[in-house]
Amino acid sequence: MTGHTAIVTGANHGIGAATAVALARQGCTVLCAYLSLEDPFDPGVPQAYRDFRRANADVTIERIKSEGGGAVAIEADLTDPAAPAMLFDVAERELGPVDILVNNATGWLSDTFRRADTDRLGRVLQPVSAATFGQQFGVDVLAAALLIGEFARRHVGRGATWGRIVGLTSGGELGFPEEVSYGAAKAAQVNYTMSAAAELAEYGITANMIHPPVTDTGWVTDPVREFVASSQTHIHVASPAQVADVIAYLASDAAALITGNVITLR
Repeated sequence: MTGHTAIVTGANHGIGAATAVALARQGCTVLCAYLSLEDPFDPGVPQAYRDFRRANADVTIERIKSEGGGAVAIEADLTDPAAPAMLFDVAERELGPVDILVNNATGWLSDTFRRADTDRLGRVLQPVSAATFGQQFGVDVLAAALLIGEFARRHVGRGATWGRIVGLTSGGELGFPEEVSYGAAKAAQVNYTMSAAAELAEYGITANMIHPPVTDTGWVTDPVREFVASSQTHIHVASPAQVADVIAYLASDAAALITGNVITLR
């Protein structure tokens, strides 16, 4: 995949970082977008996960460069409507025209309609509010839509004929209890991405969503593993690298006929 340039959001840890590395190994240059976050203490979330969320993307960049790849990192608050255009401007200036977009970043939080302080895994719950809606939809919906729009505008403008868009989702048709804004925002991103698959096909762009299994990005605890083991719908606790391999495949020439799909990994 030499000659391609990707933007990967949320690339300072977890699936985003693993995806940036996987794409670089295939020859892509990568802009790693991230936002360092200071999460409040949560007894149901390991400290390691909060540390990962607070980190910058330097480790990701160092790993890519140590393996001979090319990458740059930039911190950006994706709830800022100006951020998508800025990311594309930086990528084009430093790396070249962007033809792969991975919408990985999330404004993830747990919120609920119930009167409860914690969820079944012991994580702190918040009541649904304008604040929880704004945090979740600002990143998972507004930013994803604007990034897809910026991608499409520049792609068509330069007469390009090859492009890949991959997003990540969670929840399902029956919602996402105790992560209600997260599930709703991901459903909206699915809709935007499926529309992009139909509208942009004539320009050689594919667009798909990945629904990962429970993925150990640092938040998985023993109760989570017990939940997966007893579930009839969950099979694996995946590593970020395993999910990244699927994303990298969807970004390859081999996946030219795969578009307009929500691909569920188990």
